[in-house]
Amino acid sequence: MAMFSTGVLVLTSPLHTLPVRIAPVLSSAAQVVERTLYVHLHPGLNLGSTGQARPVCIPPVADVSSLISRLYSNAADVCGHLDVRVLLTNFRAQQGLVGTKGSNNPFPSPQTLSHSPEVVLTDFPLQDPGQSPLVAQCLQKYAGCCYACSPGLTSVLLHPQLKSLQEEDALKSGGVGEAEPLETYSDVVVGGTFDRLHGAHKTLLNISCLLANRRFVIGLCDTELLKNKVLKELIEPYELRAERLREFLRDIKPSLQYEIVPISEPFGPSITDSELQCIVVSEETRKGGAAVNKKRLENGLSELVLYEIQVIKDAHHSEIEEEKISSSSFRSRLLGTLLTPPKDNPLLPHVPYVIGLSGGSGSGKSSIARRLEALGAVCIDGDQMGHETYRPGATAYQRVVEEFGNDILNEDKTINRGALGKKVFGNKERLQSLTDIVWPEIALCVKQKIQQAREEGKQVCVVDAAVLLEAGWTDMVHEVWVTVIPEEEAVSRITARDGLSEEDARRRLQSQWSNAQRVEHANVVLCTLWDPDITQRQVQKAWDLLQERICKRQVKSSL
Repeated sequence: MAMFSTGVLVLTSPLHTLPVRIAPVLSSAAQVVERTLYVHLHPGLNLGSTGQARPVCIPPVADVSSLISRLYSNAADVCGHLDVRVLLTNFRAQQGLVGTKGSNNPFPSPQTLSHSPEVVLTDFPLQDPGQSPLVAQCLQKYAGCCYACSPGLTSVLLHPQLKSLQEEDALKSGGVGEAEPLETYSDVVVGGTFDRLHGAHKTLLNISCLLANRRFVIGLCDTELLKNKVLKELIEPYELRAERLREFLRDIKPSLQYEIVPISEPFGPSITDSELQCIVVSEETRKGGAAVNKKRLENGLSELVLYEIQVIKDAHHSEIEEEKISSSSFRSRLLGTLLTPPKDNPLLPHVPYVIGLSGGSGSGKSSIARRLEALGAVCIDGDQMGHETYRPGATAYQRVVEEFGNDILNEDKTINRGALGKKVFGNKERLQSLTDIVWPEIALCVKQKIQQAREEGKQVCVVDAAVLLEAGWTDMVHEVWVTVIPEEEAVSRITARDGLSEEDARRRLQSQWSNAQRVEHANVVLCTLWDPDITQRQVQKAWDLLQERICKRQVKSSL
């Protein structure tokens, strides 16, 4: 079957039967759609009659909230590659609406989605195979009434793949009571980082939209609230997170007024906005919700209703990841992968493929280099090259002595790196004078080593250089790999390894580029925070993916 980039899945099964059907339905849909899958709920919709099926407003009920959680949880398990979005335009907290016209039509005109659907799918049960053309035609017309779809919209009936569930549905259909209404609120608020939107975020956002009738306020963590996050350097920029939120929310329920507010402390607008009525929390943020209400009372405002949702378990989590679906787990999975495609430099020979490896003091950069060397790379030690430039007789030696004086020499006329360091530390101009002398000489040494590796037929070189980025040596490498470590861990390692005081260790780190600056230039990021075997798995993953890129590059160049 042909694959489509974007599709709309119209679920027509009764709400009480959907929980057992969601996983197989999503699994079948994932065989047809490869990027974005919108989910439209219309329980009881009849696509098998000769009359035209039309969308109607559906009142929110408690079962819908539970279904949303179940749907995103199942999606994470069976089709994690898809961007699944549950649409709520047709859910409205209005009573007494009957018929299919006028105010009961949630789509006065087709809604434009962020991604135009190319295919519409449904779980509608066929009574006999002869119904297929009628149902397919009815489904296309129904989807066209709701959403602005691509020309030539294709329809796919998933029912033939779901027959095994019919008997189970029939057993469940007995004894179904009246649906419990869901209390809704004019103004709803939530807070979070919302980094790399995932199923847990979408559950929180969808249920909040279901509860909100007028306005939805989102406090989006920024600056201070990001400092203690795991792999904070990989958190998407604020504007990107905000824009992705806006896009998602516009798709989900365009009738709401959305306010996305940056927050640098835990409460944000939740303790100052008098119009807010409800805050949506999870099991782990329940105490935060209670703290919000305490602050509101102190500010003379009414308490918010706390609506609690369950966290979604992550069936694929590793030993360093949380059991729930979380952004930190998603960031950890990025380690070793290609974050940014490398820029093609026509001046660089294809062989050897050169990796520039950079990282701050204590980041584990050298241990990564050794692991890559064990996998077959030629490792060029930038620090060792630096030492060679200071040796008597080297080109840079005499210039350094002339610039900084004979008092930086040991008795044997070698340069005392400690004495030299004292002259440049904290003095940007003097440090610049030193690097202007030394860095070009180190670069020449590195280029010679790369040329030697080329002559020996080596395929991959790793230039292990702390100052790779500061020195502007990226023109010598095909990719930049960066190792990061939290500052506290780096300080601990430096004090233990080099015998420095904590204060001196922090000063050393502050004199270097920050992790965030390095990551900005990185194609691949690695982290040595955890056990050595976890670091090894990161490196192995990075190496395997590198080999794939090199292979594709070779094939492309041979064409």
